[in-house]
Amino acid sequence: MKSIINKIFNNNKNLDQKFILFNEIKKKFSIEKIFKSISEFSDTSEIRYVGGCVRKIINNETVDDIDLATNLNPEKVIKCLKKNNINYYETGIKHGTLTAIINDKKFEITSLRKDIFTDGRHAKVQFSDNWHEDASRRDFTINCIYSDINGNLFDPFNGSNDLKNGKLNFIGNPEKRIKEDYLRILRYIRFFLNYSKRDHDLNVKKIIKQNINGVISLSNERLLDELKKLVLSKGFLKLYKDQFCLEIILLIFPQLKNIKIFSTLNDYAIKNYFSKDFIFLLSLMIIDETDNTDYFLYKFNLSNQDKQRINFLKNIFSNSITSNTFLEKNLWKIFYYNGKNNLEDMINFQIFKSKKIDNNLIKLGEFFNLQSQPVFPVKAKKLMEKYNLKESKNLGLKLKEMENIWVNNGFKISEKEIEKVIKN
Repeated sequence: MKSIINKIFNNNKNLDQKFILFNEIKKKFSIEKIFKSISEFSDTSEIRYVGGCVRKIINNETVDDIDLATNLNPEKVIKCLKKNNINYYETGIKHGTLTAIINDKKFEITSLRKDIFTDGRHAKVQFSDNWHEDASRRDFTINCIYSDINGNLFDPFNGSNDLKNGKLNFIGNPEKRIKEDYLRILRYIRFFLNYSKRDHDLNVKKIIKQNINGVISLSNERLLDELKKLVLSKGFLKLYKDQFCLEIILLIFPQLKNIKIFSTLNDYAIKNYFSKDFIFLLSLMIIDETDNTDYFLYKFNLSNQDKQRINFLKNIFSNSITSNTFLEKNLWKIFYYNGKNNLEDMINFQIFKSKKIDNNLIKLGEFFNLQSQPVFPVKAKKLMEKYNLKESKNLGLKLKEMENIWVNNGFKISEKEIEKVIKN
C-alpha cells in the first residue's frame, strides 16, 4: 500500500515539476503574446510548443530554442502577427515556417503539414489543420510531442514515455522515414547518443547501412549543421563507446581523422568541454600533418573567419612543437601578433590534446585571459617631428624594426635604441 502511495505521490510531483518548468519558459521567453495572437484568431485556431523544446522541458534540460506549431496556414499567421504588432520574417514560407521576434528572441512558427512528395533531400508539403497528420510526418516519437502554453501535452505516439524509458523509436516505418530525408540518419545518431538507454535495434542498423549513400545527396550546409548539433550535445562524448555510431559518423565525415581524441580527454578537458565552441572542437578533429584540413575547409565552405581561425592552429601544430613554444615570452608574441582569441585557442588546443593535465599551461591560459593586448608606443608622427623626417617607405621599415625590438625586449624600447635605428 505504501509503495503505491509513494508511486502516486512521485508521479504527481513529476507532473507538478513539468508545469513549473513550462511556466518558467513562458516567463523567460515572454511568449504569451504569440500564443494570444494565434488563439484569438478564431474559435478553432491553436498554437503549441513542439519538438526539441518540449522534449528538453520534459527531460529537465536547458531550453535555448523555441519551435511552435499552429493549425493556421502561413497567410493567417502573418495576419495574426501584424495585427498584434509582432515583428517577423519569412524563414521558409514554402514549407510554412515564419520566424517571430519578441524582445530580440526568435521563435519559429510552422503551420501543420503533410508530405505530398519527398526525395530524401526535399519535401513538397501541403498545409493541414490536423495535429495527428502533422505528427505522423515527423521522425522520432520523442520529437513529436506538443504542448500548450501551460504544459498540457498532446503526445500521439507516446514519445514522453519513450523519453522516460530511454527508447528511440521512429514514427512508423524506419526505412520510409529515412528515405523521406536522409539527414535522419545523422539525427538518429545524435538522439541515440543523447537519450537511448538500450542497444541499437538490429533492423534499424541494417536500414541505416543500406541507405547511407543517400547522405551524399544532402547539402554540405545541412550536414555541417547537424554535425555541429551532435558535437555540442552531451551525448557526443559517448560516441567512441558506440562502435556503430562511430562507424556511421566516419563514413559520412571521413575528414574527422582525429575524432578518437575525445576518447582520451583528460579530466580538465572533459570538465571544460561545453565551454568551447564548435569551431575549436572541430579543429581538434581535422588538423593533422596532411592536407586533410584544407580539404574539409574547402568542402564545407566555412566562413573566412572560421577558416582563418582553424588555419592559425593548423600552422602552429603542423610544425614541430617544442618545450619553448609555450614559454611565457613566446606566448606574449603570439598574443601581440595574433590576438587574444587565437592565443586562447592555441593554449586550449594543446591542453585538450594532452592525455595528462598540464597545470602550468592552464595557469598561463588563465593569466593571458586577464591581460590586455600591448600597444606599440612609438608613433610615426612623433618621430617625424623629433628627427625632422619625412613620411616614406624607409620610415615604415624603421618603425617595423623598432616594433620587433620592442616585442623581443618584452615590450620595452629605450630612446637610445630608437635613435640607433633612426641613424642606421
